[in-house]
Amino acid sequence: MRSRSYSYWLINGILFGLSGCAGSQQWMSNQIENRPTAPQTAQTSYFADQAEAPGNARYLTVGKAVLPQLAQTPVEQKIPADPLRPAKSIKSNWGQSSINLDHTQSNVMEIQPVGHRDPAEPESSITEDATLTINGQIYRLERIEKAQLPEDEKSESEFRQQIQLVGKKAHVKTAAQTIPATAPLPLEVTEGSQLELTGHSKTSSANYMQMNLPTALSMVSGQHPAVGFAQWRVQEAYAQLDRANVLWLPSIQPGFSFDNHDGNYQASNGAIVDVNRNSFQFGLGSGATGAGTTPRPGIVAQFHMADALFQPEIAEKTAWARGHAANGVVNEQLLRVSLSYLNLLEAEQDLRIVLESRERTLGLSKLTEDFAATGQGLQADADRLQTELQLIENRVAMAQEKVDVASARLAEALSLDACQQIVPMDVTVLPIDLVSLETEKCCLISTGLSNRPELKEAQALVAAANEQYKRQKYAPFVPSILLGFSTSGFGGGPGNSIKNIDNRLDFDALLSWEVRNLGFGEGAARREQESRYQQAKFSKVRVLDQVAREVSEAHSQVLHRAGRIRITQKAIESAQNSYERNLSRIRDGQGLPLEVLQSVRALEDARRAYLEAVIEYNEAQFQLQWALGWPIHAPYNT
Repeated sequence: MRSRSYSYWLINGILFGLSGCAGSQQWMSNQIENRPTAPQTAQTSYFADQAEAPGNARYLTVGKAVLPQLAQTPVEQKIPADPLRPAKSIKSNWGQSSINLDHTQSNVMEIQPVGHRDPAEPESSITEDATLTINGQIYRLERIEKAQLPEDEKSESEFRQQIQLVGKKAHVKTAAQTIPATAPLPLEVTEGSQLELTGHSKTSSANYMQMNLPTALSMVSGQHPAVGFAQWRVQEAYAQLDRANVLWLPSIQPGFSFDNHDGNYQASNGAIVDVNRNSFQFGLGSGATGAGTTPRPGIVAQFHMADALFQPEIAEKTAWARGHAANGVVNEQLLRVSLSYLNLLEAEQDLRIVLESRERTLGLSKLTEDFAATGQGLQADADRLQTELQLIENRVAMAQEKVDVASARLAEALSLDACQQIVPMDVTVLPIDLVSLETEKCCLISTGLSNRPELKEAQALVAAANEQYKRQKYAPFVPSILLGFSTSGFGGGPGNSIKNIDNRLDFDALLSWEVRNLGFGEGAARREQESRYQQAKFSKVRVLDQVAREVSEAHSQVLHRAGRIRITQKAIESAQNSYERNLSRIRDGQGLPLEVLQSVRALEDARRAYLEAVIEYNEAQFQLQWALGWPIHAPYNT
């Protein structure tokens, strides 16, 4: 079935989009150039005496969930040779409707069927190819062996239309009945839905962009405004670190100065004299007039020793925090894009459900009119079906509105042209199992506490606040330093004449200690910084509790929503059976077409409930991945 291939492409594509794309690979691997790695809780005792002991702290010692390197063997896919890259073959699991990545065992890929299929319908083989975008290179995936339909099955199938999908046509099978039969889940596109979905082609195809989930995730890179802003904040922090590291180095101040004085002047003995003189200085140093040193030395180093000692440490911890914050922005943007894409896919699938329901109701309406014309039914029943058709048209308009709104929101999340309509490539919706349902909650919480960049950011901010406190604590005991050296030409004379120009050399060294406000200011400064340090510690505890809650909440949502999928699958089966039995009664002349209307509604509601259950399950899976810090590895090396 189609669902088998799309499940494989989707799971592996997501893994490539997260860990193989050029834009996000450097973030997921924490290998950003020139960025030191912040110390972990288990790697250093620096923060051991700084952290509080909240209830969730016990999970810091719990064994983390194992992140598997996926081993895929059964079926081989062939990638056509690229003139710039050697040919490659990829081993993969193919043939099931969902892939479950087990985080509790290494090198395990568990495959479980989850899609609903009508038992009466024979399985169809996969006859279409797909593409994956890896590091900016587009690959076409194809099966080595393609099953062929028997001739009798081909004759029974009618391919009556095509959907244009940006340069590639996909054949869509429709039922050749007066009242269209229900397509088994995964959902297929019917004739009615094709008319709506291809209505966009009235305008230029350039206004539409075809996209799948892996492609959307791979577009979250440094060019995105949110990610780019966070990255440049990191660069700013490391520039401040570089400046702090060279705080003790002298500055060079070349220049020249000219001074002319005419009038009273107080001599060093206190006498007031009338003087007309001028002076001139040039070179490494300026501003000298008469006796005394050069006020603006040519080479000068002026700093507080406390800043030279502690400011590099403060700046380094702040840079660590900025780096982890940037990773958090990337993770949040990946989550936002994932949810936006799922919302768009849900809107598209909901539109198809409504369109298929409209086709069934339209068939019922025609039959009801025929029954009324022959006297076998009432005209009131025909009017009732016409009313139902108008109500369905209203639902179609609402569904199309949701599609357009979801497309605009995804375009915003990806920073794309808002005038372009994004069309999802997925023709079906399947559960995505990124985290095994069997994984214990405490292991997931431990994984989240180890991986979440928000917690690492809070830890780095605690360290920075501690360094700032130490700076204030030792500031009164270390001096401020002023070192000046000048070598220049200096001359002058009485009146307006400049003469006797010769070399001049000055060297100045100054050390001074400061106790602010008789010591009371020092105590206040230490208490102020200590309060900030305590605030940072409690903020870290708050983030720790928040991460634990987010992991626990997402894990519970995954478990319960998986149960909803099973329930709604059974609802579809019963609604399908009810629809077929009522339809059979009408064909046998034992009932009126109006009696099928309730079954049509129930089938539409059941399919929508299944769609919502699958979408919300996938959302919970991505929420859990985000809560864990996106601990995803590439399925294989490229």
